[in-house]
Amino acid sequence: MSIAPSIPLKTPAPLVRLLLLLSATTGMVDAASILGMDKVFTANMTGNVVFAAFAAVGAKGFHVSYYLTALTAFMAGAVLAGRISRQSRPARLSHWLVVAASVESGMLIFAGLVSLFLASRPQPLAESIYAVIALTAGAMGFRNAVVRQLKVPDLSTTVLTLTITGLASDSRLAAGDGANQTTRLAGVLMIFGGAAAGAALAMTCGLGTTLLISGGIVLTGTLVFARHPQMAELQRG
Repeated sequence: MSIAPSIPLKTPAPLVRLLLLLSATTGMVDAASILGMDKVFTANMTGNVVFAAFAAVGAKGFHVSYYLTALTAFMAGAVLAGRISRQSRPARLSHWLVVAASVESGMLIFAGLVSLFLASRPQPLAESIYAVIALTAGAMGFRNAVVRQLKVPDLSTTVLTLTITGLASDSRLAAGDGANQTTRLAGVLMIFGGAAAGAALAMTCGLGTTLLISGGIVLTGTLVFARHPQMAELQRG
């Protein structure tokens, strides 16, 4: 049986705005992970596969164990989202999104607390970074599985390659109709803005604070948009 929600052909504006907000948090989380976890992507698994290849051939500054940890945790988060979705099926899409945001933000906030604790220690264990990588990658794997179920075009919240391709290939310059260009551009800008904000936070306030704020935005934003009447009307499939 399909677990995809029943979303109208025209995606409701509150859902689009929520996904754009989540796109910004992706930028924040990846900025925090790249700057605070020794060049690890916790939202973008393509980057980890490439970096793991660098490490495999002996390139300096790359740690294959970090990337394998991120990939494994990301997949575990996606598995968890699939199991929760199939075993506990809230009738309302808004309810499911709040449940999903609670799980994701919980992992991000826990990762932030762990990071703050480690930063307070005079000599934090080098191995402790694996816990932070696993928690943040697991959170983003969970998110990706949830957003994948929504099947909203051009708003995966994490990957921009196809979005940027669509911007170019469907543009007027390419003799296209220019459909969805505003949403695509907004998605790119939100990840850019989130990454800039995340980098600024990570450099000034540290990794833990950046992850705490990211988790707070995910949960608060979802609670706000889930209360919109248009969201309450959507049923899960």
